Amino acid sequence: MKKGLLFLILLFFQMHVYTQEDAWVYLNDKENVVTSIANPITILTQKAIDRKNIHGVSIDERDVPVNESYITQLKNISGIKVMAKSKWFNAVHVRGSQSDIEALTSLGFVTSIEFANKSLNTAKPSAEKQVSKLESTLTTFNYGNALNQIDMINGNELHLLDYTGTGMTVAVLDAGFPNVNTMTAFQRLRNANNIIDGYDFVNRNANVYANTTSSHGTWVLSTMAGFIQDQYVGTAPDASYYLFITEDDLSENPVEESYWVEAVERADSLGVDVINTSLGYKTYDNPNYSHTNANLNGYTTFITKGANIAFEKGLLLINSAGNDGNGGVNAPADSPNVLSVGAVTAAGNYASFSSVGSAIQPTQKPDVVAQGQASYVVGTNDVIGTLNGTSFSSPILAGGIVCLWEALPDKTNDEIMQLVRESASQYNSPDYFLGYGIPNLLAALDAELSIDNGGDNPEDILLFPNPSSGDVYLKLPSEEPFWTFSLYDILGRQINGFLILDANAPIDISTLVPGMYMVKVEAPKISKTFKLIKK
Repeated sequence: MKKGLLFLILLFFQMHVYTQEDAWVYLNDKENVVTSIANPITILTQKAIDRKNIHGVSIDERDVPVNESYITQLKNISGIKVMAKSKWFNAVHVRGSQSDIEALTSLGFVTSIEFANKSLNTAKPSAEKQVSKLESTLTTFNYGNALNQIDMINGNELHLLDYTGTGMTVAVLDAGFPNVNTMTAFQRLRNANNIIDGYDFVNRNANVYANTTSSHGTWVLSTMAGFIQDQYVGTAPDASYYLFITEDDLSENPVEESYWVEAVERADSLGVDVINTSLGYKTYDNPNYSHTNANLNGYTTFITKGANIAFEKGLLLINSAGNDGNGGVNAPADSPNVLSVGAVTAAGNYASFSSVGSAIQPTQKPDVVAQGQASYVVGTNDVIGTLNGTSFSSPILAGGIVCLWEALPDKTNDEIMQLVRESASQYNSPDYFLGYGIPNLLAALDAELSIDNGGDNPEDILLFPNPSSGDVYLKLPSEEPFWTFSLYDILGRQINGFLILDANAPIDISTLVPGMYMVKVEAPKISKTFKLIKK
């Protein structure tokens, strides 16, 4: 009897919940578009403007905020709840009954409505709405338990070259970050003022630590930014971070896609370089909202369309592929403009839960993999332990890529992603399980900076930091005792040359005119040529 009563109660509850629909309401114009674009500092931070200028990203109407007077009018309509907004789509996410939402078409500023329940859509949105550091050089960290997961991608070698994320800005979009403001593991981050800000888009709360429904974001952040002396080091310990909550851990609803897009828009406005998302969407509590496999084609879901715009805006998006095995990748990991990360074991073998790609996606998915089985994380009580999931392979690799981009600041988001793919272990024979394989971030850096090589093991020769405005250093194989250093301008004329007497001594380039130079380092049996950028 009790079971039957419980079933009836649940059935009534579900029927009541499903009378409420979610939908995107697209608007027809914005305020002060021409003035805002002509004066971008009024809508973007200077860091965002600088990043766009460096990478040739245009500032356009999509960067202008949604008309707030329209949002106010929608909020004042009985039966309508505004959940989120998107300037890129010039849309708001609303919740209400089907009839109340459909009635919004009578408003002069509403151009179209798209229900999350696809069976309710009689027409698609208009075409225009479908636009798709270390303390000193050569100081080494003691990574403790985290060594294997960073060594697998050669991220520790980037740290050795003094690329630890300094000057790079990362937004972590996740479910919750409890105790990040008090944990010992993030004390180094806080001391450096490298937690810039945060926001809970689910609860509309500026106190990102107040939401304690999930610790997932804390675990994810630890793989990138955690530091416990001689016990644990994340893959980008000196980057700066924004913490954004976009995942409602208490339910699964497409409004979370809207929260995500809104957070990414804010990240773009703030000048963020890299976004890590250890989230994915396919199945919702209301099955009418769930995405089919065919929807995961890289262009269809709201979150994936938002990711494609974010890429166009110059952001580098790194996303977990998902933990659905043969169930396939989730959104937005299906996007061709998102670096989707699958999971392997500590030995580098496919982890059985890691989502596999398919021919439905327009590009190779997953793109690459990193350790996601028995990944070491730091819990909210500062205890180091292991967890499984592409939720962790994604930020482990993302932190390493942050360091790679620090080393190659003139590269675009697309160029960095391609360097990572080309460095991976099975680039020439990708599959749907590991994608292009396990990246080698040191090889990616080396491939970009090297011109030609001669002799055995030229990868053992490194020139860093590069670019530089002052001193540069060399890492040389110990078996070769005699080395020469030759510096040439871009026309091939030799500027300087000398015998290297002390391989650990700095080489001062501060007097050089800013620009590109060529450096050749050679010994009797080996040589290597680099592009050197003087800042």
